[in-house]
Amino acid sequence: MTEETCSALATTAVTNGVAMWQVALLGIFAFPTIFWIVMYLLPQLYCVIRPVPDLKKRYNAEWALVTGGGSGIGKAISFKLAKQGLNVVVVSLDDDILKDTMKQLKETFPKQEFKSVGCNFSPGVDYLKQIQDATNDLEIPIIFNNAGFMVTGFFDQAPLGKLLANMECNATASVNITHHFVSKLVSGKKKGCVVFTSSVAGFIPTPFSGMYGATKAFVSQLACCLHIELQSLGIDVCAVHPSPVSSNFYNNLDHKIEILESACKQAVPPEALPDDIFRSIGVCALRDLGGMAVGSRMGTFWLPYNFFTEVFATSAPYLPDWKTHNKTRR
Repeated sequence: MTEETCSALATTAVTNGVAMWQVALLGIFAFPTIFWIVMYLLPQLYCVIRPVPDLKKRYNAEWALVTGGGSGIGKAISFKLAKQGLNVVVVSLDDDILKDTMKQLKETFPKQEFKSVGCNFSPGVDYLKQIQDATNDLEIPIIFNNAGFMVTGFFDQAPLGKLLANMECNATASVNITHHFVSKLVSGKKKGCVVFTSSVAGFIPTPFSGMYGATKAFVSQLACCLHIELQSLGIDVCAVHPSPVSSNFYNNLDHKIEILESACKQAVPPEALPDDIFRSIGVCALRDLGGMAVGSRMGTFWLPYNFFTEVFATSAPYLPDWKTHNKTRR
């Protein structure tokens, strides 16, 4: 073997060795991303093909309870539960919308029972006692914590009372109601489910609606913790994150947000959601529903939260929403 041949072989070996190390390093850095994507998409895809579970049969249930059931997603869930043969307690604001929903339920399902609890999830209101009084004689293993609203605009410009009411409705009420019914399920050794309507807003900074994002982060985290604590007892817990829905939710916002209004143009009717929500029960702790929710999660998961926040903070003063609302800030 000539000296030139030996030199060429040595060079090739070194080159191959470097290439192998490059591939190995690339694999090491790529693995977390690939693993996240696969583990994220697997339950998503399974829920798409999974048959819609019959909650009445799954939990041997007669009754279910839905908060925020007077309109929107809550109303759609109430009708889906009734369609499965369940009696439903509908908790919502005591207004004509609730009365109309109850009338529709009773006319559509005349052989089933429906109870309404008209109350306001605000600080200082004993709404839990109203719910307890209406349900003391009922066994309710199926709970949908769906009530919520959004306060928009700069945090410092919003009335403190309204912000605290937002926290009570979106988060604290869910704690009170869930604790009450889950305690009864555990002590009675019963199976059941608790479903929270949350949002991907809890996983990204949400200026101009900070309280909403904060309460949704709380709700999703609570769902994950309870999922771990209760799954082995036969109690399924999950939080769902819908994309924008065409409902009354966006009708009475204090300040219009351009980004939100653009998103609402792709909103789906609330009746499109219950099947997907039901498919999530017993499969995962968190489920993103719709293209916007899935896209938001997959488009931001790789961004360190602090970096994401700093980039947002730097660019925020140039956003149309900031410019519009900053004119009246005082």
